Amino acid sequence: MAGSNQGGTDQSTLEDERTQSQTEDASKVTQKDTAVDNAPPKFSEGEAERSTQQSIRDMLNEDGGGSVFINRDLVEPDTIIDEERIVGRDDQLESVVSFLKPTLQGNRPPNMLLYGPAGTGKSLIIGAVTQQIVDLCKSRGESFGVVDINCQPINTLDQAVYELVQTVAKDVGAEVGVPETGVSTKRKYRRLYELINTHYDSVIFILDEIDLLVGRRANDEPAYSKLLYQLSRASNTNEIEGRVSVAALTNDPKFMEDIDGRAESSFNPRDVYFPDYDANQLREILQNRRDAFRTDALSDDVIPLVAAFAAQSHGDARKAIDLFRGAGDLADERGDDSVEEHHVRESQEEIDKDRSLKLVEGLTTQKKISLYATAAIAHYAKRSGSSVPSPVGFKVYQWVTDELDADQMTRETYVKYIKELSTYGLISTSRKSRGRGGGMYMEFTFTGDPTGIMKRITEDTRLESIAEQEELLRTVVNAQLKDFH
Repeated sequence: MAGSNQGGTDQSTLEDERTQSQTEDASKVTQKDTAVDNAPPKFSEGEAERSTQQSIRDMLNEDGGGSVFINRDLVEPDTIIDEERIVGRDDQLESVVSFLKPTLQGNRPPNMLLYGPAGTGKSLIIGAVTQQIVDLCKSRGESFGVVDINCQPINTLDQAVYELVQTVAKDVGAEVGVPETGVSTKRKYRRLYELINTHYDSVIFILDEIDLLVGRRANDEPAYSKLLYQLSRASNTNEIEGRVSVAALTNDPKFMEDIDGRAESSFNPRDVYFPDYDANQLREILQNRRDAFRTDALSDDVIPLVAAFAAQSHGDARKAIDLFRGAGDLADERGDDSVEEHHVRESQEEIDKDRSLKLVEGLTTQKKISLYATAAIAHYAKRSGSSVPSPVGFKVYQWVTDELDADQMTRETYVKYIKELSTYGLISTSRKSRGRGGGMYMEFTFTGDPTGIMKRITEDTRLESIAEQEELLRTVVNAQLKDFH
């Protein structure tokens, strides 16, 4: 009996425990369901990605919908615009048209030299006229080739010829056909002439900033002289079968003084001078691009103010258009509905900060090396803001030219280059004495941050390798300063 009572007690206890356990489990399930109901929804990986993409897309659409622009391309300075938008260049336009018109009559046009300050319409005019000739020739079943390159970033004659080959190949949809390195310049010329003879009935070479194609050896004939000689005589030697014209564009026509006599005779260009724009012309240029913006997006004082700022900058239309666009971009960045006077003024302040650095881009290689060496002394000197003694500057200049395997100018030439740069407002100069019997020397002081100048100079592919020698250059600078003092 005792065993039966014990067994009954055990069974009852087990059943109670099982009931309690089931109740607890049910409670846990209920709590879990409640927690799941209250938790944020879980997405699969694909659903989460789509949700993120939609959010980004909404942001992009929201930002784009309120822009002050409706055709921003019209305020890009390199856009080829319709002829009715061309302002203040009637004489130049008429000259270029008359020089190139023989192409349409089956005759060889003369070579041209288009010169004048930056931003005065040289590229604009030659681009607009040649585009019309391309269209007219096409309507007659003829092919007129426009081979347009900018010489500023090109180091050597060989690279210039390769750039011409690439430009033609891209235009006609052909293979370049020669490697960039490992073959002679002569072979690249042959490939260039082959492409032209196959695809064009006549061709014009447009060499923008021609004066900057000097080559690596300052004592040799300039690379631009050799290039002008070869291209301008290519039809006379039957290397190019069709009609050939060469248009050289430059801010400095004095580069012709260094041209070889044979090249000068072969090139023999017709000159077209492009003077600065005045304030009224700049205002009209901007009015003709006003439709880049929404009709209600410009306050009345924006165009006159932009024109006035550009007129103060020597009548540069490119700077006017850059400022016009920059003011619009600033309005967009801030979500403003219209461009106001304060946008123009703030945009101009940003341009002023960077203007001196942009001037550096147009310097010759030797002037860049001279400036870089001088800036490096001001940057790496143990005392910040130190002036640069010209004897130290020249020693560092010599070290930099050795590292770059570049030609080396005399100390007098180095000093002359740096003194010239003072006209850009980058450097101030003063004459110093080393005391009795020590002689005189020039001292250079930077008006701004030399670090930014060094960075801008090493963006030139010819000089970028020197930036890798930072620690060694620092050592050289301070060693030379110590010796001098």
